[in-house]
Amino acid sequence: MKTIKATTIAFLAGAMSLAAFQAIAADKVTLQLKWVTQGQFAGYYVAKDKGFYEEEDLDVEIKPGGPDIAPPQVMAGGGADVIVEWMPAALATRERGVPLVNIAQPFKTSGMMLTCPKDAGITGPDDFKGRTLGVWFFGNEYPFMNWMNKLGIPMQGGADGVNVLKQGFNVDPLLQKQADCISVMTYNEYWQVIDAGISEDELITFKYEDQGVATLEDGLWVLEQNLADDAFVDKMARFVRASMKGWKYAEENPDEAAEIILENDETGAQQEHHQQRMVREVAKLTSGTNGALDPADYERTVETLLTGGDDPVISKKPEGAWTHAVSDKAFGG
Repeated sequence: MKTIKATTIAFLAGAMSLAAFQAIAADKVTLQLKWVTQGQFAGYYVAKDKGFYEEEDLDVEIKPGGPDIAPPQVMAGGGADVIVEWMPAALATRERGVPLVNIAQPFKTSGMMLTCPKDAGITGPDDFKGRTLGVWFFGNEYPFMNWMNKLGIPMQGGADGVNVLKQGFNVDPLLQKQADCISVMTYNEYWQVIDAGISEDELITFKYEDQGVATLEDGLWVLEQNLADDAFVDKMARFVRASMKGWKYAEENPDEAAEIILENDETGAQQEHHQQRMVREVAKLTSGTNGALDPADYERTVETLLTGGDDPVISKKPEGAWTHAVSDKAFGG
């Protein structure tokens, strides 16, 4: 009997030691999000909650963003291994000296739009002249700036220009009639307008995709020098593989994914119906990709940014701004 007890104790001690060793051995990854905890980032939270990161021997910390958090700055300061960022902001940051490199692109298409009440009398982009348009900043302004530059519309006001209202990350300027049009995402602010009591029939919406000025959003970016480390590339490959597993799970199980988001929302501000809707809308943007950046999408984004009139977002074509080294290792490309 004593022998059995001793064997059992030894087995349990060994199992506990193994578990402790595995926990210690797990590679740490810090992910900085572009915005607060919400369905926009469902894939990462699902991957963590469902154990997909753990299966890849990763210990992932997900850091929510906010109105005063710029992911490239966090990256430059050593606060993250990988960030979620829109390509215009990332490439502009790279040109300014922070060598960001895209290692994966979970979002295949853009969700950015400008929406206006029909009673504002705006029927097309030519009607923007002399109007006040709400625009997000902190790196989110680049797609809008590029669009206006391509249209040849100055952003300093006047009868032939637009007045740019620095829009908070809400829809108040439209509801309070401070702006003729505001920036919205297909999966978020647009539905806040609808929930505020304005019907879709009362709105005219301009999708950046339809206007030919769409650029890639929500890519995964790292610092270029880290890619010289084979161990880092391997860690990122495991991270991307697990993250995309999370994204595909979220696409197929949107309500469960929304529940996971709510469980991780420390602010308690998110609402169930809004997150369920957001996850479903975001699924339209992540559908049809395994996470590897399509070079054609990259080239289209760069071309859009370079042809932005007299004041383009970037001044020259970037070199070395993306790599398939991580996604190829992740998916056997």
